[in-house]
Amino acid sequence: MNLSSQHYEYVMSMPEVSRMTCTRIPTDHGDFQLCFYTNTLDDKEHLAFYMGDIANAGSVLVRVHSECFTGDVMGSRRCDCGEQLDRSMAMVANAGVGVVLYMRQEGRGIGLLDKLRAYNLQDQGFDTVDANLMLGHEADERDYTLAGLMLEDLKVASVRLVTNNPAKISALEAAGINVAERVSLEVAANNDNAGYLLTKARRMDHFLPLKPASNQ
Repeated sequence: MNLSSQHYEYVMSMPEVSRMTCTRIPTDHGDFQLCFYTNTLDDKEHLAFYMGDIANAGSVLVRVHSECFTGDVMGSRRCDCGEQLDRSMAMVANAGVGVVLYMRQEGRGIGLLDKLRAYNLQDQGFDTVDANLMLGHEADERDYTLAGLMLEDLKVASVRLVTNNPAKISALEAAGINVAERVSLEVAANNDNAGYLLTKARRMDHFLPLKPASNQ
């Protein structure tokens, strides 16, 4: 195979995203634009939630949030996802400019069914990492290629990334995104998620300035 053929195969294998439509969504934090994306990598529809003039802007506040039905929708106390999503939207609203990407990567990429099975294993005493491994998955199977492409499509020049996960920073930088700064997203542990958060800090190297667990 010659170099031109190799280059052709590389270009053809690169995933693409398509912004299908955007619409105004009024929220308790203010008015956002919600953009619906399709892509050539998976069969999921990923979303961009943004506020302000982000095109060609630098140091844009960005949260790449992975879908969590139990936390985001049902208010589950087993994780910190719903609280992180709400706080991220509030941070963007306070800044006046920013993006929340909502990536359909339930359960750190293992899907809702196996996430619920992992919860059952956690109730038997295994932590979140071991539960995933026991189900035949990696500890974290998320991919941020599409997130990087969506930020490029939105013409975001550089980001202030709202995350406690160093792997997310590395993945976005590998996808070509200029991460100018990490912005901490502090959490308040409760009795149901304290062990989960501790595992993320100890076994997944998350930067988590954990506060004492509350009974609420």
